[in-house]
Amino acid sequence: MSSDFINLLERLVNAGVDFVIIGGFAGVVHGCTYVTQDIDICCDFKPDTLLALQKAISDLHPVHRMTPGRKGLKLTEQTCGQFKNLYLDTDIGQLDCLSFIDGLGDYGEVKQESELIEVEKMKMRVLSVDALIKAKKSMNRLRDKEAVLQLEAIKKLRKPKRDIL
Repeated sequence: MSSDFINLLERLVNAGVDFVIIGGFAGVVHGCTYVTQDIDICCDFKPDTLLALQKAISDLHPVHRMTPGRKGLKLTEQTCGQFKNLYLDTDIGQLDCLSFIDGLGDYGEVKQESELIEVEKMKMRVLSVDALIKAKKSMNRLRDKEAVLQLEAIKKLRKPKRDIL
């Protein structure tokens, strides 16, 4: 795992941002060989959450990756309601923040489909294998189809084997 990814996650955890790791990195956590270039999270897009996220990464010069002119991240309590997703570039990598996951639902539903893990002595949530498969199937992209094949194989390997008498 990249030390930059660890740094981003540590900043979010230390800032008290309630989030679930989703996407390619969640696949890596479960054992996929798929290489990911960013961290994708799902979080509640309430102002307190987004402002805590902004504070956690402010010194990394976050900019909106998908906007003309790549404007800097400058959230206020009033402007937080304008966003459903944030696609950010920072000095140490990309951070994509989503409020809704196709096939799963909003943050509350995503959190219910997650499990607690420990990474570098930090506790955080990651989508379960089943939820990740469901989300990736609903996206129906070529790269997700390969991830689904790997995740289904991983799921089979994890299934407890019953003794045959």
